[in-house]
Amino acid sequence: MTRDAVYVFSGLGVAGQVLVALFLLAGLLGLLGLRGPLGGVRRLFWGYELWAGFVVAALATGGSLFYSQIAGYDPCELCWFQRICMYPLSILLLLIALRGDYGASRYLLPLPLVGVGVSIYHMLITYHAIAEPAACTASASGGCALNWIALSPDASFGYLSIPTLALTGFLLLIGLLVLASSGQATEAATLPAHAER
Repeated sequence: MTRDAVYVFSGLGVAGQVLVALFLLAGLLGLLGLRGPLGGVRRLFWGYELWAGFVVAALATGGSLFYSQIAGYDPCELCWFQRICMYPLSILLLLIALRGDYGASRYLLPLPLVGVGVSIYHMLITYHAIAEPAACTASASGGCALNWIALSPDASFGYLSIPTLALTGFLLLIGLLVLASSGQATEAATLPAHAER
């Protein structure tokens, strides 16, 4: 059961990385003057950006709770900082999506931006690119460098780790929040004041 759930969360992480790659490709093509792919992404999520963000944040929150409470993976110091950035997003995005308050989405952007920084730092430690701080070894068995997902054969697809999954979630949330806030500004400029989204 636990091993199967680790595979499911790993698969969702890879699917999320494919979406992040598509977002980045559409954004890059938009910068080069090809607006078609970016318009396609906008049409795909139009009106559901906040709900999609809530699903991403809820899955990330549920995944981190599963790993620590059911699978028994001790969260390290940096895992807690990533959780501090992710957990409020699952509640706030639900409330904002229920209200349809697209303008408020821009105020949530600092949380996933900080989360990206913490996740990248955590990944550098996990992949032994930088030295592990002493606080990491004191906070959890194995410290911040232990790749818990790699302990399940083939679940890591050769590269996945918990900070990689967190980075994927944060990047998806940044993309969805930017879509939600920019769509609201564009619409406000084109629709009459009494029209609703």
